[in-house]
Amino acid sequence: MNDTTENEDMCGITCVHQEVVQAARERMPGDEELADLGDFFKTFGDSTRIRIVSALMAGELCVCDIAATLEMSVSAVSHQLRVLRSSKIVRTRRDGKQIYYSIDDQHVGILFSVALDHVREGR
Repeated sequence: MNDTTENEDMCGITCVHQEVVQAARERMPGDEELADLGDFFKTFGDSTRIRIVSALMAGELCVCDIAATLEMSVSAVSHQLRVLRSSKIVRTRRDGKQIYYSIDDQHVGILFSVALDHVREGR
């Protein structure tokens, strides 16, 4: 990082605005919630898992359909689905011997859509 870039992220003087700092601290989630949030976003940080979420945005799919959509092995997809399920990003529904996956709730879909919009706007 050069000096110009480094200086752009720093104030020219040291001055702490106590009221603003206190208000920011009061609005911050607790340490446990922040850790859970970090784990949630780490799960989203894998491109294969994001591809799975993207496929599921179109609707419910079984493992074989997801594997075919992503041109991956069923085994590799199953492994990633376990991670997504344990993070409550996807849920399952059994129909006989078939297990179908879908986005866990609307919050996950909203986060994905908003993040995708953000990425597209930056291009």
